[in-house]
Amino acid sequence: MNEYLIPANSKKSMLIFGIFNKFDLIMFGIGVGISLLLLIILPVESLIFAIIALAPGVITGVLVIPIPNYHNIRTIIGLAYEFYTTRQQYVWKGWCIKDGDENNKK
Repeated sequence: MNEYLIPANSKKSMLIFGIFNKFDLIMFGIGVGISLLLLIILPVESLIFAIIALAPGVITGVLVIPIPNYHNIRTIIGLAYEFYTTRQQYVWKGWCIKDGDENNKK
């Protein structure tokens, strides 16, 4: 009896902390690094400068948030972009007498 049981989360072992891949962590690290740099450079007493300084870290953080059925928000944005920018071709295969098997023609 050769039955194999493959766990549903077997791909998680290939991810860092079971959630992130290398690109996600690099992108998030760069965003947080830029935010820290901007917090040092800009006068954050002003609300607009504080928002500008925190924006790179917050944006990259939102992009790498894991969500169900997809890897993260970045994956959904990439798939949506690919869907809307590539040509979609739907072949109609309807119910028709001509759609029968080629060998059964009378």
